[in-house]
Amino acid sequence: MYKFTEEQIMIRDMVREFTKNEIEPIDKAMDETLSFNMEVYEQVHAKLIETGLMGIHLPEQYGGGGGDAITSQIVVNEIAKGSASIALYLDANWLAADMILEHGSEEQKQKYLPLAAQGKVFAFGLTEASAGSDAAGIRSVAVKQEDGSYILNGGKAWITNSGVADYYLIMAKTDPNAGAKGISVFIVPKDAEGLTIGKFEHKMGMRGSATCELSFDNIRIPESDRVGREGLGFKVAMIALDGARISIGSIAHGLSQHAMEIAKAYANERTTFGKPIKAYQGVAFKFADMYAKLRAMELMVWETAELKANGKKHTVEAASLKLMSSLWCKEICDECIQVLGGNGYSAEFNVERFYRDAKLLEIGEGTSEILRMVVSGAYLAQ
Repeated sequence: MYKFTEEQIMIRDMVREFTKNEIEPIDKAMDETLSFNMEVYEQVHAKLIETGLMGIHLPEQYGGGGGDAITSQIVVNEIAKGSASIALYLDANWLAADMILEHGSEEQKQKYLPLAAQGKVFAFGLTEASAGSDAAGIRSVAVKQEDGSYILNGGKAWITNSGVADYYLIMAKTDPNAGAKGISVFIVPKDAEGLTIGKFEHKMGMRGSATCELSFDNIRIPESDRVGREGLGFKVAMIALDGARISIGSIAHGLSQHAMEIAKAYANERTTFGKPIKAYQGVAFKFADMYAKLRAMELMVWETAELKANGKKHTVEAASLKLMSSLWCKEICDECIQVLGGNGYSAEFNVERFYRDAKLLEIGEGTSEILRMVVSGAYLAQ
């Protein structure tokens, strides 16, 4: 197993306690509102700022905690054991802010990263109603003006953190005829003239994370708010998604572990025919399979996070991790419902909520079908 440093163990224990006391108790409340609950979100956001977790992985020179990719995954993993929604919220926030960290100018880093460390929220804007898996097919367009600024038109769909974000990292075509090489990235503040934010989506799960549509109507963006050179946007987005897919693995592991703990307690307490149900092979073997999947997820998370922390390429490893962890998490949550029987189908016992949350992991940050293309293409090309 991966060996954490003493500092990382301290962070893990702190986040674990914080999650148990502050995050887990409100996860069910967020789900029960059906749509996103701004009041509950603001309580959570304030607590995350107070603990310094919002910017824990950002460099100290920009006001962050100075943690690496392993530290950030410790945070996401522990929070996911209490709320997959809040863990996803952090993942999406870091996904967007990291684009500035990795590809922004020093001026942009000095301006925006301290804001991220202080708790300002960022959102990653790539997906559109007609361009999800086919990211190069986006239709939002940013036309360059004589003064160097850009005029942005178009829209985005299914953007995590939209509606609560202070800044959006938006991908748009600057050369509509160049395909993936014609996409650029722009920073758009929430109060930009011409930005319209739609209603909060009513979703199957992950209801504690905000999801809205965005519409752009002649938004003027200064050239200083373009991240990276013109035409580099698709590459910037794909590099950012490599890191975000590790976070999905961390969420899958944390969510699976939480579901298994509930099922384990139930299997020990519930009796039929005079003995606890854990004594029956049909139940016990479920835990053997679930534990094996949980163990595999854990090893893959830390191995892939270490690659990122050491600056090594991890595209295939992150894709493999997300592909399998999202599948295993859904399967584990399904089996935990089965262990609880009728109670598993009841909202009172929580695992049905975990199953609904788990499904998103097979869709967001690249569908399982796309990830199979990434992994198979890389392997077969060797």
